[in-house]
Order: sequence, then structure tokens, then C-alpha cells
Amino acid sequence: MARYEDLVGKVALVTGGSRGLGAATCRALAVNAAKIAVNGRDPAAVDGIVRELRNQGAQATAAVADCRDARALVRMREHVEAELGAVDVLVAFAGGGRQPQSVLDVDEDEWRADLDGNLTATFLMVKTFLPGMIERRHGAIVTMGSAAARLPGGAPIAYAAAKAGIVNFSQQVAHEVGRHGVRVNCLTPSTVMNERMRAAIPAEQQQKLSAMYPLGRLGEPADVAEAALFLASDASSWITGVTLDIAGGHVMR
Repeated sequence: MARYEDLVGKVALVTGGSRGLGAATCRALAVNAAKIAVNGRDPAAVDGIVRELRNQGAQATAAVADCRDARALVRMREHVEAELGAVDVLVAFAGGGRQPQSVLDVDEDEWRADLDGNLTATFLMVKTFLPGMIERRHGAIVTMGSAAARLPGGAPIAYAAAKAGIVNFSQQVAHEVGRHGVRVNCLTPSTVMNERMRAAIPAEQQQKLSAMYPLGRLGEPADVAEAALFLASDASSWITGVTLDIAGGHVMR
């Protein structure tokens, strides 16, 4: 795992931090001696990651909240600031989708749920923590898009639209707040073998999928965590508004 000395002692909040890519990023931040607030909606899952990080010697706190609830996010921010200090790094990874459907089969409630769970949740997180970063004139925000936002086909349509919105939202915010010393970048992973994907995709299918990627393998959570570390650190201090495809060559733009 890469090490960035400037992350030592920084306060990082990771949404969706109790599982998958978020949990991997929490572990990577712990290796870099950051102070970590783990966000999620499941208190037991959040507490499990917090215990793991503390057992590794990291300073960590649970930040249970629904990222679609603006008032809950304000309470969460106050809790994190009281426990760890002001947030320097916001990793906004919370989100998810459903099984792919034809646009004609998606009802309005499903459409709104996918947009709220991804795009609106990202907007509310950024809106909650951005004012403090602007006031302190420093901060790094890393958002979570998807290869589904970059290439059509195969993904749930509302999810893909929401992730495309996150890509554009991140660029717009980066353009607006760069003069305040705040950077905003977006990661767009393709197929990453987190716990859910390993359970859902049989080994034979994983091999077939791997052959479709120029680098000959599927992604691992550490691939995304390493990229998030880089964008959170001063190693990327002159990078903002970038969409970084973590896609094994599946997306080349």
C-alpha cells in the first residue's frame, strides 16, 4: 500500500466505509496514519470496521448516517469534528444500484431511488463538508462514479445516469472551488471484485470477464483504494476536476 506522509494526522471521512471499496479505502488511510470516520447505515457493520482499524493502531470513529438525509449529515459532521477534528478529506463512495432493466421496465420510484442513493447523496455530502474546507482553504474530495457513466450498455439505467451526474457534478464543483484551495476528483471503476461481486459471479464467469479487459484481470478493492489515496494526498496537489478510470483498459479516454 502506498504511503503519503502528508496524510498522517489528516481527518478523512469515508462514506460507504463499512463494506467493499469504502472499507478498503478506510484500511488504506489507516496504513497512512490518517484519522478515519467510517460512515454507513448499518451500525454493526460500521462498528466492525472501526474496531478493525483501532486494532491496527488507527484513530477511528463510527459515523452512522443515511447520506440521503441532510439533517443527519449535519449531526454526523458535528460528531466527527468533536471526535477527530475538522474533515480534511471527504471520500464520497456511498451508493449502489439494482439489477439491469430496460428503460421501459424502470418505474418512477426505482428511478428516483437510484438517483437519490447516488447523485443526491453525493451532493448532500459535499454540501455538508465543503463550507468548512472553503473556510480553511484546503481540502480534498474524492467522489465515486462508475464505468457505467463512461460507456453505455449492461448497467442499470438509472444507476448509470446517476453516476454520469456525479462525474459532471464533480467537475462543476472542482471548477467552482479550486480558487479556495479545495480539489475535487472522481473515480470511475469498472468491475471490481468486492464481497458482493465475488458472491454474485461464479469463478468461470469471472475468468470470462477477465479476458475482456486489456490488462487481463478484474479489479480489486485495493486498486480503487490506492487511487483514492493518491487523489486525497498532496501528490496530486495540481490535479482537480479529473475523472480517473479504474478500469483495466476497458475505458480509454
